[in-house]
Amino acid sequence: MSLKNKLHNLKLKYKDKKMAPAFNAIHTFLYLPNEITHSGAHVRAADDLKRTMNTVIMALVPCLIFGIFNAGYQHNLATGELKEAADSFFSGEFWSWANASIGLWKVLPLVIISYGVGLAVEFLFAVIKGHEVEEGYLVTGMLVPLIVPVDTPLWMLAVAVIFGVVIGKEVFGGTGMNILNPALTIRAFLFFAYPTWMSGDKVWVHGAVERAGDIAGGAQLDAISGETVLGSLAQGKEISYGVSDMFLGFIPGSVGETSSLLILLGALFLIFTKIGSWRIMLSAVLGALAMGLIFNGVVSAEWISSGSKFYSLMSTEFWHHLIIGGFAFGVVFMATDPVTASQTNKGKWVYGFLIGFISILIRVFNPAYPEGVMLAILLMNVFAPTIDHYVVQGNIKKRMKRLKLKTA
Repeated sequence: MSLKNKLHNLKLKYKDKKMAPAFNAIHTFLYLPNEITHSGAHVRAADDLKRTMNTVIMALVPCLIFGIFNAGYQHNLATGELKEAADSFFSGEFWSWANASIGLWKVLPLVIISYGVGLAVEFLFAVIKGHEVEEGYLVTGMLVPLIVPVDTPLWMLAVAVIFGVVIGKEVFGGTGMNILNPALTIRAFLFFAYPTWMSGDKVWVHGAVERAGDIAGGAQLDAISGETVLGSLAQGKEISYGVSDMFLGFIPGSVGETSSLLILLGALFLIFTKIGSWRIMLSAVLGALAMGLIFNGVVSAEWISSGSKFYSLMSTEFWHHLIIGGFAFGVVFMATDPVTASQTNKGKWVYGFLIGFISILIRVFNPAYPEGVMLAILLMNVFAPTIDHYVVQGNIKKRMKRLKLKTA
């Protein structure tokens, strides 16, 4: 008897038991459901929620692999283990086992905790409520390790995941009912509950926190400077990274957010497979460029002095905002979440533009937290239904007006 048949028999045997959702989840994760539509007023297609989620995960895998190598690369570069910086995307200084071993040791536990704790909560709620286990966490479980610093304590991540799944999704009814992106809810919880582990110049490179502690205790060790590009600009410092480094991703930052090149490829893949909305992505980019141009204009008009704490980020080339920080990652993989984003085509343009516009606004005017895309997306998640409401009402008014003209 095949594994598929065995699982199907277990489903039938335990269909009236509390653990039935667990057997159903394993069966549908590995195989197509046995019950499928053959006729009737239904749209039949080869995809389902599980395959949609798996497609997004495929787009995220290159960012995960790059993040693993970059975690080790940044550590070895900061500690002096690596004598020469990478000079191209295919540089041997970057794609080495010395970098991969450190990255695997630090990043894989984040992935395991994210999936293990999150799916455990999903299974628990499925058993308690007696409904099917939902596949929505498949993507969230991959997103969470990619949007946190590499040295995030595992217990801290576990607490945040429990909060995000329970408060961010389950209390609203589960997958498809949540009003906030679960991954960003988890990230927001971490930021506000444990801010010293989510910001500053000691959390983005593995070992920086430990080295800082050793120095404070009197040990003769060099401090690791793990400041991000945004962190340096927010403090008015000169950055030592070129445009190619920022675009390719050879910079400190959250695990999977640094490589704009791979994020761009992921965006094209999501657009090609019709999973991600190109309208939201494009409008968010336009919104960010518009806000960046406004700030550049303010600086060029000398309406703000060069000594202002806002000057450095204001004077940053407007298009540089697209390749630094987590802007690109947030726009491609989280702003396009079909559950929390606007549903109407016109609404997607407004929704995406405001995300990009507000992201750069927060980035410039909040030097203590120069990464604004998380807050911008969460804010627009709340207003997405309102945007769609006014779009729909506008369409209704236009049709009613046309109807009156025809009957007049």
